[in-house]
Amino acid sequence: MRSLLSVLSRTTTTTSIPAWRPTTSFILRGSKPDICTRCLLRRQQQLRFYNNNQFSDDQRWLSVVDHPAQVVRTGRKHGPGLIILALIPIISFALGTWQIQRLEWKTNLIAKYEDRLVKPPLPLPPQIDPSVVPEFDYRRVTATGTFRHDQEMLVGPRMRDGQDGFFVVTPLERGEGESTILVNRGWISRKMKEQRDRGVGACAGGEVVVEGLLREPWKKNMFTPENKPEEGKFYFPDIEQMADLTGSQAVWIEETMVQDLVEAYDREAKGIPIGRAAEVNLKNNHSQYIFTWYGLSLATSIMLWMIIRKRPNEATRRVRQNRNW
Repeated sequence: MRSLLSVLSRTTTTTSIPAWRPTTSFILRGSKPDICTRCLLRRQQQLRFYNNNQFSDDQRWLSVVDHPAQVVRTGRKHGPGLIILALIPIISFALGTWQIQRLEWKTNLIAKYEDRLVKPPLPLPPQIDPSVVPEFDYRRVTATGTFRHDQEMLVGPRMRDGQDGFFVVTPLERGEGESTILVNRGWISRKMKEQRDRGVGACAGGEVVVEGLLREPWKKNMFTPENKPEEGKFYFPDIEQMADLTGSQAVWIEETMVQDLVEAYDREAKGIPIGRAAEVNLKNNHSQYIFTWYGLSLATSIMLWMIIRKRPNEATRRVRQNRNW
């Protein structure tokens, strides 16, 4: 019996396959039951290397002493937004300075026109050179002739005291040897657009004396549509176009009248054009523009200084490691 047990034990010892037992828990945690022999050998070699050597012996290993971390501040680098913010105060300051020059120019221009208004009316010569009209802009003049109501043109729409209407432009045919000119007689309401709807005196014939302001040609802005003379629609006074259409000289007179509220109501009811006042109506808003541009320059300068001089608090600081790590 004892000999049989010894035989069995020897048989079991010789036939059993010894299992590979890793010597560290690192291999046990990283290995899998179906891992190949080559991977096991590679891990054993790595384990023996790290057990026999220090980390500093490896040339690929980087030390925190050799490559220390850098303390940086977030928001230190500014993008193109800061460049734009830096340009705004410069540009706005330049625009404010330019508006100062414009204010001086506009003030002198208004003073020159008002000086012309106080002079007595000047009779128009028989023939007028249109090229010299800008030198007599806002000059009071008188002309005698007959209105050609059959060639009347309505420019509009034009607003007056909240009501929609038109400017009545009628050629004034002067005496023999004298040129025909264009006269802006004034404003009428839309309901008096047709001549048959107007009262007595609105389209009266006979010789009349017109007193008004000699004005240079108007300038069309980009928002105004083009005139349609074939349809009788004029959105702005194109003096050259109107003169060619009526056989007149390109001379524009704006008829004036003493502003009286009662007379204005009577004229509006009868469809008689209401003339303008003999005054300079140029807008002079350059003082507001100066305040606006200089205020914008000051405000954006303060914003720029606050952004550049801003100190970060502890919440905005961080540690950024070297890129070689």
